[in-house]
Amino acid sequence: MPRPVIWLLIAAPATLMIVFFILVLTRPGAEAPRQAGVRISGEANIGGPFTLVDQTGATVTEADFRGKAMLIYFGYTYCPDICPFSLQVMAAALDQMEPEERARIQPVLITVDPERDTVEQLARYVTSPAFPDGLTGLTGTEEQIAEVTAAYRVVYRRAGEGDDYLMDHSSIVYLMNSEGEFVDVFTHGTDPAAMASRLQDFLEEEGA
Repeated sequence: MPRPVIWLLIAAPATLMIVFFILVLTRPGAEAPRQAGVRISGEANIGGPFTLVDQTGATVTEADFRGKAMLIYFGYTYCPDICPFSLQVMAAALDQMEPEERARIQPVLITVDPERDTVEQLARYVTSPAFPDGLTGLTGTEEQIAEVTAAYRVVYRRAGEGDDYLMDHSSIVYLMNSEGEFVDVFTHGTDPAAMASRLQDFLEEEGA
């Protein structure tokens, strides 16, 4: 996919959400989400180092995923619809691939709701049969989540008060190569067959 098209896919939905959030967040006491910097050369400056905790309680960094491509989705376990749908699309796409192809891709869910998404909550969530086999869930402190979402240019915001709140967030699946470098994005509603085809093309380009 040409880089200008990738930028449009990333920037368009994010820009709309940012404009909305600015209007909402400018009220007194509101706090705006952190944003990543933009590389003016036009290259996608997405991804980078992170330190988080997986669903087993182990501390992991981006280096722990080297050697496998990653499909990364930012969401949260209490999400009523968009997150489960996106993870189901990811699962359906991966199920269409050959076993040796599937083995080269690690699906990852990074929470945008670390307050509720504890290690124990993630452990229950990622084992759902509706989601990709071997899905890794990652959480961390508020600061760690702010850093990783900024690196991936993810927009998110808490909506509501009390314990029964929702998280507004961008819904994009990121494809990173086996060196942790950005390759492509899949927007919300991407057809599983189209995702599977793109992943197979990518694996062929990357080589055995």
